[in-house]
Amino acid sequence: MNLLRTSENSQPTTAQTGAQSRTPVLLFINGTWRPAAATHTFADINPTTRLPYATVADGDVSDIESAIAAAKVAQPAWEALPPAARSGFFYKAAEIFQSSQEKFVNALVEETGSGLGKAMFECSLIPLALREAAALTTRATGEILPSNIPGKVNTISRTAAGVVGVISPWNFPLYLSLRGFVYALALGNTAVLKPSEDSPVSGGTILAELFEAAGLPSGVFNVVTCSRDKVKAVAAAMINDPRVARISFTGSTAVGREVATTSAAQFKRVVLELGGKNPVVVLDDADVDYAVNVAFFSAFLHQGQICMSADKIIVARNLYDSFVEKLIAKVSMFEPLEPSNPMAVIAPIINDRQLDRIDRLVKSARDAGATIHLGGEKLGPFYRPTVMTGVTRDMDIYHEEIFGPVAFVIPADSEEEAIALANDTVYGLSSSIITGNATRGQILATQIEAGMVHVNDTCVHDEPHCPFGGMKASGWVGKWGASGAIEAFTEQRWISVQTVPRAFPF
Repeated sequence: MNLLRTSENSQPTTAQTGAQSRTPVLLFINGTWRPAAATHTFADINPTTRLPYATVADGDVSDIESAIAAAKVAQPAWEALPPAARSGFFYKAAEIFQSSQEKFVNALVEETGSGLGKAMFECSLIPLALREAAALTTRATGEILPSNIPGKVNTISRTAAGVVGVISPWNFPLYLSLRGFVYALALGNTAVLKPSEDSPVSGGTILAELFEAAGLPSGVFNVVTCSRDKVKAVAAAMINDPRVARISFTGSTAVGREVATTSAAQFKRVVLELGGKNPVVVLDDADVDYAVNVAFFSAFLHQGQICMSADKIIVARNLYDSFVEKLIAKVSMFEPLEPSNPMAVIAPIINDRQLDRIDRLVKSARDAGATIHLGGEKLGPFYRPTVMTGVTRDMDIYHEEIFGPVAFVIPADSEEEAIALANDTVYGLSSSIITGNATRGQILATQIEAGMVHVNDTCVHDEPHCPFGGMKASGWVGKWGASGAIEAFTEQRWISVQTVPRAFPF
């Protein structure tokens, strides 16, 4: 299977050669691979070398409209398939993925700068999500409700929403793109995916090839890639198209707000996973060494470029000095490495815009009085892992999502103060509580304003069968996974049947 398809199938793929593709990676519309309608292309940049990784078709509004048309035509027949038939495609895709996983790992490493360990971790979620989708085909259950009218039977059923438009990010592109549409497909919807311009292959076309190999019917899943210059127009065309029934978006809160506003004007439902300022709360009875390990993983996995990453570590005063000392010692063990290095934990930042933004936030906090104990500087395409203290509410870094390998530690003098600090943010995606008493942690978890609270575990955690999503400025309306996906991607219909003639008053 050629997982990074070009217009000449005999040529080696980018992931296999590590070099720029000589022919463009194509769009996938209605079961066929085609160039962009205007034949434009753009360069997909390797974050480590800052050189082209691939040449990719640069789709425009006409391409997204073609993809939507294909999805609209394919949807009724896809929904009409028996659940066992639909689930078979997901099981087949899982088998193919597991037999070809190395190619997916390589794509993540080369296109997005994922460390080898992070890439393998991300890939471990894919078969789970595919098999969860297969199981979901039979879980959109209905109800039979009583009636106050003699002889009436009320049934409540769920049907597919229709076409789902998906806009996915670059940071966990393979999994987050898949999650954006696979549960919708399982429930009888069709989908059009516009992956990030920073991960058009690992977040887009590689998935099209996977489902093509699994035999998915034409038009059920479509991928349109485009450059940064065209993102706004292409995304707007998708959101505004009346044939699109749902929008599935993962990205920044600022862009998510625009998506929500535009969709709301059309009464179009959306599923949004947005930014986060995710706390790790270390209580006074925690094991410090374990808490440091949890905080390190939560803050520095994939260089902190994860929506669930923790950059705010809140530590009970009695453990604070020991925790800071041990966290600095732990972080100092990990210097930036090229992502293909098996020992790489800190790999490159996705692009120079993000690299400069991280540095600005750190330097601004330092200039305002915060202390940088470690890191705090750029190193080529990398940012040195950074530990800070003395961060206060008047600093931008306290409020903004950093999306980089930076953690700051704040002391708390009481349990109440720790919870207040955790909730002192507009965001509410994920969080962690580390404690020696799991019951205490479970009670406090109900006080944290986040869609997900993990007691004695990292806040970077996802299981495909659990509803994933946030509160406040981190999410809106729907969630992915299990019952959340059913609610998000189906319409509820009430059908009543009057089995005997009804007596009317006039």
